[in-house]
Amino acid sequence: MKTAAAPAEEPQWLTAEEQRIWRSYLHATYLLEDHMDRQLQRDAGMPHVYYGLLVKLAEAPRRRLRMTELAMQAKITRSRLSHAVARLEKNGWVRREDCPSDKRGQFAVLTEQGLEMLKSAAPGHVNAVRNALFDRLTPEQQKSLGEIMEIVAEGLQPNEAGADLPWLR
Repeated sequence: MKTAAAPAEEPQWLTAEEQRIWRSYLHATYLLEDHMDRQLQRDAGMPHVYYGLLVKLAEAPRRRLRMTELAMQAKITRSRLSHAVARLEKNGWVRREDCPSDKRGQFAVLTEQGLEMLKSAAPGHVNAVRNALFDRLTPEQQKSLGEIMEIVAEGLQPNEAGADLPWLR
C-alpha cells in the first residue's frame, strides 16, 4: 500500500530585489567568463580553464600535482581534467608521470614549454582581469566582493564524506 507523500513545503520565493541581484550575478559571471575565455583564445590559443590549470601547476612544488589534486584545485570533474590535460600534452605544455607510490595515480607536470606559454599569456590575462573587474570597483567594493565570494564558496564546499563535488565525480 502506498502512503501519501507529505505535502511539500512552500518555497521561500526570492523577493524582487533578490531576483534582481541573482540575475545581475548570473549576467555578470557569464559575461566575465566569456570575456576571459575570448581573451585567452585570441592571445594564447587556449581556453580559460586550461590557463587556470597551467597556473595551478606553475604554483605547485616542482610544478607537479596529482591529477586528483589538480581536479580539486581547478574545481572540475576528473573526466574534464583528463580531456584538458590530454590537449595540454598535445601542445607540449604538460606531461603526465606515473605515481611511484600508487600504481593508479598520475601526476600532471608543467613543462618548460608550458611555463613559457604561461609567462607569455599572463600579462594579457592579468590586464583583462583588471579591466573587466578590479578597475570597475572601489577598494571597498573589491574587499566586499572577496568576502562575499569566500562565504558563498565555503557554503558550497562541504567537508563531509560523500559530498557531491565536481572533482569527486
